[in-house]
Amino acid sequence: MSPRLSTVILPVHRWNEGGRDRWRRAEELGFHTAYTYDHLSWRTFRDGPWFGALPTLTAAATATERLRLGTLVTSPNFRHPVTLAKELISLDDISGGRITLGIGAGGNGFDATALGQEAWTPRERADRFAEFVPLLDRLLTEDAVTECGTHYTADEARNIPGCVQRPRLPFAVAATGPRGLKLAARHGQAWVTTGDPKLYENGTPEESRAALRAQSEKFTAACAEIGRDAAEPDRILLTGFTPDRTAPLESVDAFVDFAGRHAELGFTEIVVHAPIPDSVFDVDPKVFERIATEAPAQLA
Repeated sequence: MSPRLSTVILPVHRWNEGGRDRWRRAEELGFHTAYTYDHLSWRTFRDGPWFGALPTLTAAATATERLRLGTLVTSPNFRHPVTLAKELISLDDISGGRITLGIGAGGNGFDATALGQEAWTPRERADRFAEFVPLLDRLLTEDAVTECGTHYTADEARNIPGCVQRPRLPFAVAATGPRGLKLAARHGQAWVTTGDPKLYENGTPEESRAALRAQSEKFTAACAEIGRDAAEPDRILLTGFTPDRTAPLESVDAFVDFAGRHAELGFTEIVVHAPIPDSVFDVDPKVFERIATEAPAQLA
């Protein structure tokens, strides 16, 4: 089966100055899903425009009709399951059931300290994530939830009428470590990876594919451990963070080769960043659009 092709539209454009047009164009180009990052700011974009993910997706939902929409990814860094659940149920309703929640444990970026707290250690991020995801699952599937956890508490939190998508909107869980992969296997309708970050600077594409194969095998094992069919959840590769960087977007042929090699590893969805001039995602917009319209047929 050929992989689906999706995109990421970073929230860096004012809605009435090109923002709306980018989401509509993603639908016209036939992308399966258009995601956006859920950060307060991100890396080299920190000192420029950066808008909120959920309001942006709400606006995108009213500007499109068929395109699936989602975060890639939300994290506990600055969110709480109770308030997030309410916003997601509202967004799922406004979109007519077109929302996917990409969710991960978070990292040490600007979000980690923006609320004035010390950055969490990797262990604490994993501990919080292990509590965040199951509680969010309950909040999106039950009318009322009370739970007192170590990190997150809900006290008769009500979420009526629930999601349009049943039993809830899908989770795409980003993970590479054993605890995260177990969460993805148990709660995810998809698993997300960006590859092995250790290979980004000095690794090779071949080493990257080997690392991705190993990650995928670990996810398969995590599914088997709980008796889940490993073929059921989707496997999503967010591109741009492997040693290939933007090379797959230099031509249609380059992308077809890249996507085909990763489809052989079991990935069912390949996500590419929409072009942003003078950034790490600066690629030729015309080539990008050709990839969107021509590559799927070549991968079929």
